[in-house]
Parts: sequence; C-alpha cells; structure tokens
Amino acid sequence: MANLIRFEPMREMVRMSDAMDRLFDNLYGRGWRDGDLFESPSVDMYQTENDIVVKASLPGMKADDIQISVVGDVLTLRGEVHAEEEINEASYHIHERRSGSFARSLPLPTSVQSDRAKAEFENGVLTLTLPKAEEMRPKTITVKAK
Repeated sequence: MANLIRFEPMREMVRMSDAMDRLFDNLYGRGWRDGDLFESPSVDMYQTENDIVVKASLPGMKADDIQISVVGDVLTLRGEVHAEEEINEASYHIHERRSGSFARSLPLPTSVQSDRAKAEFENGVLTLTLPKAEEMRPKTITVKAK
C-alpha cells in the first residue's frame, strides 16, 4: 500500500530558505547575513555563590584590543582583530580567518560590583570575574530555639 504525504507549502519554503542559507554560507562564509566582518565571540557565563564568571574565546587578539564595560545589569565586550597583510603574489585556496571589530552585550543575571571586577586574558581566553552585589549574595539566618 502506498503512503500519501500531505503537501505543506510552508515546510517546503522553510526547506528552500535553509538550502539558500547553506549555499551562501558555503560561497561567502558564515556571517554574510549580518554584514559583520567578525563574528561575536563564544561566551560561557556561570555564577558561584559570590561571583558571576564570564569566559570569552578571543583567539588572535591582544589584551590591549579588548574593552569591557558594565552599565546597569548589562556587560558589553568590544574588541578588534587586526588583519594580517594579505599575500598578493599567491592565490588563496582557503581564506577563513576574519578581522574587524565586534561588540557583544550580555544581560547579567544579577547586580554586580563592577568596580571590583577582575579580568584575565590567557591563551586567547578572557576570564572576567564580577563579584555579586552584597545585597544579592545569599545570607544564612540561624534559628535559635527557646
């Protein structure tokens, strides 16, 4: 017995759109849709009892090229990767390394003391430790029996 598959035009349009995105990604590289020359960095954010910790992958950057700001409960990372000189005498077979500037804003899960923040940059990984605001830290209340 033959199975009939219902034609759904919207599903077909989504499939076609995905196929076109893959085509342009292969031709022009990822990020062509945003118009960015540099993709935003990958970030991990977690919290401990006293701190918010943010780790960002920033390969090829120098510490001097990174700016960090906290306004309210929003953390913003900005930076610029400088392009190496292109080799004009050669034909590139693959040219995927990107250069340019980026800015990425992240909402913080709680208030922090930005004046006590610590930033370390090692092996292309930025580690930012932001102490939580005192009023946001968990407090233990002991119960006394009478």
